[in-house]
Amino acid sequence: MLVVFAGASTAAAQSPSSAPEVHVARANGPIRIDGDLSDEAWRTATRVEKWFEIQPGDNVEPPVKSIGYLAFDSRFLYVAFDFQDPEPGKIRAPLGDHDAISGNSMDFGGVFVDSLDTGRTATEFFVTAGNVQYDAVTDDASGENSSPDFFWDSAAVVTAGGWAVEMRIPFSTLRYKPGDPQQWRIILFRNYPRAFRHQFTSVPIARGSNCTMCWASRLSGLEGLPAAGHITAAPYASASATARSPGDVPGPPLENGTVQGRAGLDVKYIPNAATALDATIKPDFSQIESDTAQISANERFALFFPEKRPFFLEGVDLLQTPIQAVYTRTVTDPNWGARITGSEGGFRYTVLVAGDAGGGTVIIPGPNGSASAPQDFASTVLVGRAKKDIGRSFIGALVTAREVQDEDAHNHVVGPDFEWRPTGADVITGQWLFSDTRTPDRSDQAEEWTGRAFTGAALQTYWTHNTRHLDWFGRYTDVTHGFRADSGFVPQVGYREALGSAGWSVHPKGRISRHRTFVNAQYQVDESGAVITENVQPGFGMDTHWNGFIQMRYTYDRTRAAEALIGRHQFGYTVRFSPTRRVALLAVDSTLGQDIDFANARPATGTTLNLQATIQPTDHLALDVIQNMRSLHVAASSAEDRLFVQRVSRLKSTYTFTSRLFVRAIAQYVNTTRDPSLYIFPVTPRSGDFAGSVLFAYKLNWQSVIFVGYGDDRALSPAGDLAPVDRQFFAKLSYAFQR
Repeated sequence: MLVVFAGASTAAAQSPSSAPEVHVARANGPIRIDGDLSDEAWRTATRVEKWFEIQPGDNVEPPVKSIGYLAFDSRFLYVAFDFQDPEPGKIRAPLGDHDAISGNSMDFGGVFVDSLDTGRTATEFFVTAGNVQYDAVTDDASGENSSPDFFWDSAAVVTAGGWAVEMRIPFSTLRYKPGDPQQWRIILFRNYPRAFRHQFTSVPIARGSNCTMCWASRLSGLEGLPAAGHITAAPYASASATARSPGDVPGPPLENGTVQGRAGLDVKYIPNAATALDATIKPDFSQIESDTAQISANERFALFFPEKRPFFLEGVDLLQTPIQAVYTRTVTDPNWGARITGSEGGFRYTVLVAGDAGGGTVIIPGPNGSASAPQDFASTVLVGRAKKDIGRSFIGALVTAREVQDEDAHNHVVGPDFEWRPTGADVITGQWLFSDTRTPDRSDQAEEWTGRAFTGAALQTYWTHNTRHLDWFGRYTDVTHGFRADSGFVPQVGYREALGSAGWSVHPKGRISRHRTFVNAQYQVDESGAVITENVQPGFGMDTHWNGFIQMRYTYDRTRAAEALIGRHQFGYTVRFSPTRRVALLAVDSTLGQDIDFANARPATGTTLNLQATIQPTDHLALDVIQNMRSLHVAASSAEDRLFVQRVSRLKSTYTFTSRLFVRAIAQYVNTTRDPSLYIFPVTPRSGDFAGSVLFAYKLNWQSVIFVGYGDDRALSPAGDLAPVDRQFFAKLSYAFQR
């Protein structure tokens, strides 16, 4: 989460205050977006000069001065800032890709815009001193999501007395209610990382509040805004040439394939300011960058990767519910898609339908672990979601359907959800879902796929309570064995779980700005009442000098492996610092002690160590290094008792010429060594995979892009060398036409 307000970790049972209303002025002339605030229109624009430090201070006077400016015309909302700084040489302004912003290592500023006047949901627009843009959607229920991108312009300039930024946000980018004049909400924001990460806002926000936009200023004065007719059409063309090893086996010479061309079109039409229609034909859903490095050895359940594809990101907060019943990456290769998203009278909705050509995998969940099976058949997918705001609370409903073509198979999920905020300190959420499933008759791919029909249900309730010093939450989950969400991410079924946490926070002055002591507890059983896992975890954490975070924790648990319930004692710690402009991040996260060998169902000892660093030798060059390791040892008669060691080594180097143009190289190597004599089933003593890529990218905006790249995948051969498995050259050109 890029913006973390003081209330995110501590709390105060206070009600939102009435922030002064901000009346935005219509621009009296043209505004040139160049970072120069000398345009005549800024002289008569609305000025916001009163700011509050909300972190680490508690609504105190900020240590540096900030001035915000607001104006609008018939097409755009204009936002500008004069961020003064007595030490401009310390301004952190590295260049980078869109959304590549770190709160601990970059100076940036921007605005939260609640254009639907919900008091709970907003669109974020932030710009760094190096003119790197960041946009996101934030919602009190689901948090911040930076996957969506929007059309807007900005310019930033570092000056002798600080830095300035101008932003131009098209009204067609925002969704707002019909009517004139408009009533919106707004918060201006500045991020100022030095010894600590300072956060300033244009409104006071109570430490520990369970909401953000409820504290926002009312924004009045917006009149004559465009009501309808905006359309964006973004055609693309791509080409790729792939050479692949026969049978995907490392070693044999690669065989060149034919050059593959692909073309498609994304269209967005806004018939009125509150509604968006999306359509796509043969969309390009390729992933330019490999997924985040994650260690998969000895994992019981499937790993989750975030969605990055544009078609699914309109109103993305609507698809986030307590139970992850929608996971749009399950739509692997759509040939077409259509969607409507809108709002009316506090009622928000989205309906999405897509034809998926298949590919990828589908999760086969269970109480103790999950498996996967190839999703080699085409299907039609429907997702519908609606929410009705009731003050700061809401009720909602979700429906998903996947109809498998050429197979008498389907998965349907439906149910309500809600969020209730009875006080300023309490939030109660819940969701109940019912599923109806018929599996494909493909037992060759998955044992449970026998063409049988079954039903299931899932329930989750969640209660959080926050005060200035005390915070706690409790969650109850009940998922029957027959529940399936083939369009979602539900890797575990057939269990009941109680989960809770409580913490006490204080805010001293000096080199520690926050200290929190906590205890977490979990109790999970299957449908027969047999324990799956139970644990308790006390610990403490603190925010420190050098934008640091330190956490220590001890865990005792008992977890089932096969039919055995195995106990373990573990110690864990996390340390993160962002000390200087050039050393943007140094981080280590580790657990060690007793462990469980889930593959062979026996006690073990183990260590997990994750190291990460981001070094910026210049404002143009960034080096991101990840070194993750996991090892497991078991009792053995031989002196060597190491079951396996898995390492993930990843280096990403990015040279950014301008905020629109960069070259990036990524190299990642995953290596696993095993002792076959310690396994109860056959394994190879070594395996390894290398993935490398180089990408040249030019981005006029998020849908007008040029990509040219090369990828090289290799695997450890029986001879012990990294032999090629495939390589690919690719190019893509896309341009967004707007009217």
